[in-house]
Amino acid sequence: MVLKEIERKFLVKNTDFIAQAHRSTPIVQAFLNTDPSRTVRVRLKGEKGYLTVKGKSEENGASRFEWEKEITPSDVHALLPLCEPSPIEKTRYEVWVGDSLYEVDIFHGENEGLIIAEIELTNVAQAFEKPDWLGTEVTSEPRYYNSALSQHPYKHWNK
Repeated sequence: MVLKEIERKFLVKNTDFIAQAHRSTPIVQAFLNTDPSRTVRVRLKGEKGYLTVKGKSEENGASRFEWEKEITPSDVHALLPLCEPSPIEKTRYEVWVGDSLYEVDIFHGENEGLIIAEIELTNVAQAFEKPDWLGTEVTSEPRYYNSALSQHPYKHWNK
């Protein structure tokens, strides 16, 4: 069975989306491995824990292998000491725009000031509505991957 994630990623111009959000959830995640060909992440999303393995992105950056399993929050806490330094902290907002669900992350800590929206698609060519608050597409820019942000935080970029 092939598990494939197809998503596009955008910078966000402002926080107008918050008024449209139907849910917000705090997320803390850290990486057991940040090798782009086999990223392994542990995540605490609200009260739920997850272990996720992601493969190397295809050339367009929009598609890659993804496997995710729910684990207990205590398992997440047990794995965190094994993770690489600099966990990612963010608040995720779920925003429906037409028939599409955007997951918009406001980053905290070392990545403060960064806001990224992601939309999962059924295929790379799928059309979707783009709200006014959506900015530049960064799908094919690896520095915006959470695994990269954990190693090279946004606060330290030359903007």
